[in-house]
Parts: sequence; structure tokens; C-alpha cells
Amino acid sequence: MNIPAHLKYTKDHEWVSLDGDVATIGITDFAQKELGDIVYVEVETLDQTLETEEVFGTVEAVKTVSDLFLPMAGEVIEFNDHLDTNPETVNSDPYGKGWMIKVKVSDPSEFDALLSADDYKALIGA
Repeated sequence: MNIPAHLKYTKDHEWVSLDGDVATIGITDFAQKELGDIVYVEVETLDQTLETEEVFGTVEAVKTVSDLFLPMAGEVIEFNDHLDTNPETVNSDPYGKGWMIKVKVSDPSEFDALLSADDYKALIGA
């Protein structure tokens, strides 16, 4: 199970990387394995400001559709357009080319409240 130590995580299986006040967000390796083959990623919240834990989109796999929850409040400033034609990238490279959105965060200190890699491992029993 790939759980990079430099990222932060949520109980809803999103990962976050923070560069200044811009957070890059995707779903974890654990989440993509649980979902199975991802066939569609939908984000209709581009240019919207959302609160922490609000739904920012959905990910559709062969068997199910799951909501995606925003780990940090802020404005959704970018969607990974590559996922429009290649949603399976979330399966093959969840922490790289499979990122989903970028958010200009309202409060960068929220990053500190997210789960560490060790906390996330404990959550999923890894």
C-alpha cells in the first residue's frame, strides 16, 4: 500500500499536498483500490468557494459512485483536465498524474489538522 509520508490524509480517503496557499487534492491508493476501475471523475465546483468536508465532486467506478469531500476550505481553482479522457489515471498514479483538483485554501493552518501518513495507516489498518 502506497502512503507517501509527505502528504496529509482525511478519514474520507483524500490526500492533500500544500504549496503555500494552494492545495493539490486526490484520492488515496487505498481508495482507488477499494473503488476498482475508475471510469469517470466529475467536478462541477470549479471557481466555487467551499467549506471543509463539502462535496467537491464524484468519482465513478464500474461498481459504484462516491462523493469527494474537500479536506480544506477554499476556492477550487483547477481541475485536472487529463481525467476527462483518462480517468483510469487515478488507478494507475493516484498521487501523481491522477490528482483531481487544486484549491486556493482559506486557512493554510487547516493542513496541520489532517491525518499524518502514520495516522492514515492506522485508520485503514495498514
